[in-house]
Amino acid sequence: MKPIMTLGAIALTGALAFSGATAQERSIKIGVSYPTPTHAWAAGMNWHAEQAEIRLEALYPDVDLILINSPDPSAQASALEDLVSIHQIDALVVLPFESEPLTDPVLNVKKSGALITVVDRGLSLPGIEDIYVAGNNPELGRVSAVYMKTRLKEGDNIVVLRGIPTLIDNERYDAFMAEIEGSGINVLDQKHANWNRDDGFEVMQDFLSRFPDIDAVWAQDDDIAIGVVAALKQAGRDGNGMFVVGGAGMKETIKSIMDGDELIPVDVLYPPSMIATAMDVTVAAFKSNGPVAGRYILGATLITPENAEAFYFPDSPF
Repeated sequence: MKPIMTLGAIALTGALAFSGATAQERSIKIGVSYPTPTHAWAAGMNWHAEQAEIRLEALYPDVDLILINSPDPSAQASALEDLVSIHQIDALVVLPFESEPLTDPVLNVKKSGALITVVDRGLSLPGIEDIYVAGNNPELGRVSAVYMKTRLKEGDNIVVLRGIPTLIDNERYDAFMAEIEGSGINVLDQKHANWNRDDGFEVMQDFLSRFPDIDAVWAQDDDIAIGVVAALKQAGRDGNGMFVVGGAGMKETIKSIMDGDELIPVDVLYPPSMIATAMDVTVAAFKSNGPVAGRYILGATLITPENAEAFYFPDSPF
């Protein structure tokens, strides 16, 4: 015998089906696009993004975060097209591989009606993003110099290892030099080490061969600092109060600080978790009762033995 459905049951079934469709329609789809990790900081960023996805989707069952990393600007532009045409996203969190080639693709996503959050590297056309999240590059340089001034006296000598020749590097270096100016601390030389530990090793070897008296090193970046420390130890120049200040928040560096390493006593944060912060803020744009649009510039915190544990993520690759 076939089951007989009453008119009321049919109506209820229809209502449930409609309710299910409505629930699906209410799903908030957020695309998260960033470069395929090619160095340690980016690998850490990738890890924090994945952790944020798990946390946010558990907290908000109606939020669907779609994470895509891309190996080059062209692939990232194609990924953005797919996020609109296939996934029909409501919002985009994007860390552009490069600013110029990603500006038009992000603008096209904006034209689809999606909320736009840009992370770290700005676009070449202002005003596209609704939300901007980034680290504070000038502050990273300034905080590093302020710490050095607490440890050094007039007449002491330092060397500076810079990153890749970019606006980011210029902002860090210029702010550092502005803070050092007038302190009496001598900057013996500065050279690009390309945010790379091998280059850091070679540049520091050159400095050590030319300068017999170096009291401290500003490496600007934790990868560079690893190369610097290796060069110092190889040359036997890692004692007598010598210290190195890097930056970014690499877990090995933070663990050294926690353990009281005198050669790397502090670090300055350039948070690899910033894309996770951007994901939080973007979700808040849909869940908060108040406006969240605007610029979120994250602090360049000085990491010391007293606060290092708060910045230590042992499971992260960075």
